[in-house]
Amino acid sequence: MFVFTNFISAIAEVLHIALTLYMYLIIARAILSWLNPDPYNQIIQFIYRVTDPPLVWLRRTMPTIVGGFDLSPIIIIFAIIFLDHFIVDTLRQLAAI
Repeated sequence: MFVFTNFISAIAEVLHIALTLYMYLIIARAILSWLNPDPYNQIIQFIYRVTDPPLVWLRRTMPTIVGGFDLSPIIIIFAIIFLDHFIVDTLRQLAAI
């Protein structure tokens, strides 16, 4: 039984770390949108490739609100925080049983 508990706990921890790193990538993408980075930089290309799918999907489904201000990174960050608290805490409580 302890193997199952450790497995679920490890999955929860890895998921927590992955969601946190993705949230930092979304924040970096939002900051990069204010700057004029070199589009040929490998790190910039990686950040764009990783963060584009959810941001583009959300931008298509949600209209731009106040004067062209893009709220999609904020909504994605809230979704990541929700998933982190809901799924990770549920897995941790499941491991504690």
